[in-house]
This record gives sequence, structure tokens and C-alpha cells, in this order.
Amino acid sequence: MNGKAQAKIVQKGDWKVSMTPDDIYRHPMDIAWHFAYEFGEEKVADLYKRAKQNQWDSDDILPWDTPVDPSKPLINNEQDIYHKMSFFKKLSKSQQETFTAHSTAQLLSQFLHGEQGALMTAACVTHSVPDAGAKLYAATQTMDEARHVEVYSKYCDKIAMVYPMSPWLKALIDATLQSDRYEKVMIGMNMIVEGLALGAFNNMYRSTTCPLLKQLTFNVMRDESRHVSFGHVFLGPVIKTLHPDDVEDLAEFAFNAVNILVQAQTAGTIANKVDPGFMEVLQNSGIDAEDFFKGLAEAADEGIAQTLPPGQVHALKDLMMPAIARVGLLTPTVLKKYEEAGIPVFDDPRVLNAMEGGHPTGEAAAAE
Repeated sequence: MNGKAQAKIVQKGDWKVSMTPDDIYRHPMDIAWHFAYEFGEEKVADLYKRAKQNQWDSDDILPWDTPVDPSKPLINNEQDIYHKMSFFKKLSKSQQETFTAHSTAQLLSQFLHGEQGALMTAACVTHSVPDAGAKLYAATQTMDEARHVEVYSKYCDKIAMVYPMSPWLKALIDATLQSDRYEKVMIGMNMIVEGLALGAFNNMYRSTTCPLLKQLTFNVMRDESRHVSFGHVFLGPVIKTLHPDDVEDLAEFAFNAVNILVQAQTAGTIANKVDPGFMEVLQNSGIDAEDFFKGLAEAADEGIAQTLPPGQVHALKDLMMPAIARVGLLTPTVLKKYEEAGIPVFDDPRVLNAMEGGHPTGEAAAAE
């Protein structure tokens, strides 16, 4: 790596957040010319058609003049597990409101940073995939991701808070960008990062009380559902043609990527002791970190952290693992690694099938 900048601190009133330092590095990806100008896979052609038809301009369709008050909850308290914690209920009203505003800002900041990562990975696929149709589709995804960076940047400007990128999220996207073949980029992006995003956007759509954020998230979610589908309809047939050693290499890459997520996150929350951004949320809220995580552990013992409200999805269980399973990347060798790491293997694709292809969940779509 080279050209690393130092992190900066932004001070606003009595609270502060650090800025993720800029980063530049080289990656070993090939650039592939392909002169058979045709769609090799009918389903990819269909996704490309949907992508063209569903392009949207946020300046035209989103109500940017909607007032957004970050001091008021942007997420329904009944859908927020923190408000169910006994510890949280004992905090002062001011602390609860400050924590709600800053924790929501931290979550939205991950959406923003993650979309920049998705923008770069989609661009990598565009220049590296040796298939003309897949190149065209990946180019539409690159445009989608650019639009997503734009809209989340604008929304974060409205709440005037941007938290640093969570280290585990950057580690996951860096591992994808620094991989040595386009199949790994697609696994890391279209199956894991996009699966994580699609689940998060679905849950945000169902829980937010802000009309602007709700409409913004629905449109982003529709794009992301196509991106997840692309990983299956193009990469699935490719993996079937590979040598077993290559399949094993891809399966291990998928496991390592999933393991980054599992080792980093607390189920059902964004709370993480080793995430500087979340620790800043607690500091800005005047909440003792030791007391908070003790309260979170007590809530987990009561089953609060593991229970999602109706309609919400668990990204790892419902989207990422089934996506990996259906393309043949749960080999006997890698299954042992999941078992040794204590990672449950889920292969039920029903929720994934319902959400992908350009159609978010039926209930969400019907609400529009």
C-alpha cells in the first residue's frame, strides 16, 4: 500500500467523529477484451434489460426538500433492539435521543462507504469479466453504485453526521478488491457485500420513519436485488465448468469473506467494541461503554438481539449463505472450516429468491 493519509477528527459542538483515512493500493486483476458481442446467458440479458428500464435520477424522483431532524428518531423505536434493552431504558431521555441519532448516522455512514466500495468492485468486474453481456450488465451496476453513493452522501449531508467506515467492512471490501480473479470479486461483491446490503436496506425500509429515507432506500434496494441476482445467473454456470481445485479456491475465498463478517459483528446490531466509530457513538452520547456492552450481553441472553421484527431478514442466514450454497461453493473441505469456525450453514434460498432479480420482497413492493 502507498499514499496512506492520516485520519482526521471533525469536531461539532460537544461531539466529534474521526474520518476514515484515504487509501490507495494496487490490485492484480486482469483486463479482458472480448470480441463476441452477444449475451451468452439469457438471464444476464434479462437483468441488463431490467437495469436499463429501472435507471432513475434522484433529483427527479426523491423529495429532497423533506425536512430531516437528526435529533428525532429516524427508525421506529419498536423495531430498534436498543430500545428493548433494560439498560437503555434506564438512560436519560437526552442520552437516548443522542444515541439514536448518532447510531443511526453511523449505520447510514456504512451504507455510504459500502456503496463506494461496491462502485469500485463493479468497475473491476466490468473490465475483467471475459463475457460481453456480463460486461454490459456490470457497467449498469457501476452506474447504480455511483447513484447510491450520490444519494446516501446527500442524505448524510442532511443529518450532518458521517462516521468512519467500520474496519470489518473495509477489510471485507479490500479483500475483494485485492483478489486475483474476477470470480472472487463477484463472490465478494454480488453474493456477500450485496447480500449484506440488500438485507440492511430491506430492514431500514421497514423500520425508518423518514419518508425521504424510505423512498430512497426502496429505490436503492430494487437496484441491489438485481446485483445479487447477477452473482447467481452469471457466475453459477461458470463455476460448474471450473477445475475442482479452482472451485475449492473460490469456496475458501467465500468462507474467508464470510468469516470476516461473523468475527466482527454482534448479531442484530451494529455495536462492536473494536469499531472506533461505534465507540465514538457511545462517547458522543455520554454512555459508559462497559455498561453498554454489559447491557447488550444481558439483552442477548434474553433473546432480544437474536429476534428480528416481522418482515426483516438476517443477511447472513437468508441471503449470503444461500447464495454461496446454490453456486456450489459449500464443498466438503470448506464445510469443515465453517463447522470449526462455529458458523451455521444455511442453504434455504426462499427469501433470497423472493428478493432478487429487480423485485424486492413482495410485501415491500406492494407498499409502494
